[in-house]
Amino acid sequence: MNSNLGRLTGLTGGLMLALYTGLASAAYRVNFQPPVTRIAGEIYNLHMLMMYVILVIFCIVFGVMFYSIYAHRKSVGHKAAQFHENTTVEIIWTVIPFLILIGIAWPATKTVIDFKDTSNPDITIEATGYQWKWGYDYLKGEGKGISFLSTLTTPQDQIHNLEPKDKHYLLEVDNPMVVPVGKKVRVLTTAEDVIHSFWVPAFGIKQDAFPGFVRDTWFRADKEGTYRGQCAELCGKNHGFMPIVVKVVSQEEYTQWVAEQKKKASALAEDPNKQWTLADLQARGAKVYAANCAACHQATGKGLPPTFPALDGSKIATGDKAAHINRVLNGKPGTAMVAFGKQLSDTDIAAVITYERNAWGNKTGDMVQPAEVKAARK
Repeated sequence: MNSNLGRLTGLTGGLMLALYTGLASAAYRVNFQPPVTRIAGEIYNLHMLMMYVILVIFCIVFGVMFYSIYAHRKSVGHKAAQFHENTTVEIIWTVIPFLILIGIAWPATKTVIDFKDTSNPDITIEATGYQWKWGYDYLKGEGKGISFLSTLTTPQDQIHNLEPKDKHYLLEVDNPMVVPVGKKVRVLTTAEDVIHSFWVPAFGIKQDAFPGFVRDTWFRADKEGTYRGQCAELCGKNHGFMPIVVKVVSQEEYTQWVAEQKKKASALAEDPNKQWTLADLQARGAKVYAANCAACHQATGKGLPPTFPALDGSKIATGDKAAHINRVLNGKPGTAMVAFGKQLSDTDIAAVITYERNAWGNKTGDMVQPAEVKAARK
C-alpha cells in the first residue's frame, strides 16, 4: 500500500507541476507556501492527495447524478421507479467510503506521528508569546544562554498609510530567530499573558502557546533563507502586529552569530547600582515607551479608554513611585496591563517609569533608579 500511495502521490505532484507551470511564483496565493522541511513536504503532499481524492469523488457523484437526471427524464418516457430499499446499494455506499477513509488515515497518521516526534533535538529554543512580541531563549545547543525579544519593525507611517508598504509589510522584526540549516530544532511554546500561536507555514509547524503551560514542536530546515510566520491566535488589539521571522543560516554563520550575541550581551550588561541623570533616563525611557507601551497608551499618553487608560494625569503616573514600579513589573490581573518584569531590564523599567512621570502633563520631577526596580523584584 505504501508503494502504491507513494506512486500516487508522485503522480499527483507531477500533474500539479505540469498544470501550474508558469504560475509557481504566485502559487502561495492559492496554496501552501513552498515547503523547506520534510514535515512541511509531507503535509503538502497529503493536502494535494486529499484534493485529488475529493476531485475524483466530486466528478463521480455529480457525473452519475447529472447522467441520471438527463437519461431518465420524464420527457423521454421514463417513469420514477418505486422501491424502498436496495441492499446492494446500501453495502456499496458504506464500504467504498470506509475504504477511502482507511486510505486517507494511513498517510495522515504517519504525518501526525512524525510531526509530534520532538525527541533528540540539536537545539532547543523557548518561544514565549507576549502582547505583542516574541521572546526567544536558547536552552540547548551552541547558543545556550542567548535570550532576546523580537519586535515588529514596520514603520508606523506604513501602518497608517502615510508611505508605501514594502515587500515584507508587518512581517519584519528587529531580532529574528537564527538557526543552522540541517539541524533539528525543538521549539517550546508558552505565553505570559493570553493564548498565542507559533506558526511558520514554510516549516509546517503551528503550536499554540498557553500561559502557564509548555508545549513543543520541531523543524529541520533543509534550505538556507529567511522564513516568516505570524501569531495565529486572536491575542488582542495588536494581534496582526506580532510576526515570527526565522533566519536559517550555514553552521559557520550560526557559530559566528552565537559569538556575536554573547559578546553583545556582555557589552550590554549594566550595573544596576549606576546612578542615572533625569535627562538620560527620560531619553532612554522614550525609546522603551515607544517600543512597548505606545501601542496601547498611545504616543500622546491619552490611551484608549476604558480598555487602555490614559497615563497623562493618571494616579499611577503621578502618585506613589512604589505603586508605579509594581504596576509595570507585575501588571494588573484581569486587565490588559501585562507584566513587564520578564521582558525588560531594571534599567529599562526605571527609564520608562521616569519618562511616564515626566512626559506630557506629568511634570513630577521624579526619577526612578535601576536599583529601586531591582529591590522591588525581591
